Amino acid sequence: MSNPGLLKAHIAEGPLAKNRIVTHGATDGSVKQATAATDPLLGATEGFAYVAGDRPTIVRSGIADIEYGGNVTRGQPLTADAVGRAVAAAPAAGSNVRIIGFADVSGVQGDICPVSLALGVMQG
Repeated sequence: MSNPGLLKAHIAEGPLAKNRIVTHGATDGSVKQATAATDPLLGATEGFAYVAGDRPTIVRSGIADIEYGGNVTRGQPLTADAVGRAVAAAPAAGSNVRIIGFADVSGVQGDICPVSLALGVMQG
């Protein structure tokens, strides 16, 4: 169950699915759905989908419910997959990935689970 700390309204640069990870858009104040582990991750959408021009409320701190994109074990650091779902962060040697936070519970692809937000960078 989510327990958001900071909620911030932004402008959707394009479509945003519910319970997905977002990154900065092309302009200040805009967001788009994350599409790679190297995106500068920002937060997560809540349980609503948005279209371009909407003003989604983004969970920026606390605990956010995020859809998993694969098998996740509680405690694992998480990053974004190609459609903004949370997946285990596993950078190759010498490369960096951005993390959104840490899994509070174990789950599989399609599960919507609580994630403790803790933005950061992880190097392999």
